[in-house]
Amino acid sequence: MTNVFGDPLIPCCTDPMTGYFRDGFCRTDISDKGSHTVCALMSEEFLQFSRNVGNDLSTPLPMYDFPGLKPGDFWCLCALRWKEAMDAGYAPLIRLEATSEACLTMIDLQDLVAHAYKTVNAKP
Repeated sequence: MTNVFGDPLIPCCTDPMTGYFRDGFCRTDISDKGSHTVCALMSEEFLQFSRNVGNDLSTPLPMYDFPGLKPGDFWCLCALRWKEAMDAGYAPLIRLEATSEACLTMIDLQDLVAHAYKTVNAKP
């Protein structure tokens, strides 16, 4: 598993536990139709945008072991959802070291870098 820089992928978040495989990593395989590969810092603006386009990430869904997200949480987003938010002006910041290189087939690296979250003092 490598990140967008070709270095080893680091965990995105373990509280709440994220990732398509719920292992903390934004990694994917052929079964992941959404390509959950972008490690993003949730903001109120993005969560509202996502809710408005039909993907409510704030409401807990216990039957899917989904806690519901709040601003300040990191989460592995679908690459195309992040790009859609970027195109609309609502892209959340990204933890690049925890974002899989797999997303580069859908998103330009320069767009990711332009939305980089500074990881100083950040905890996964």
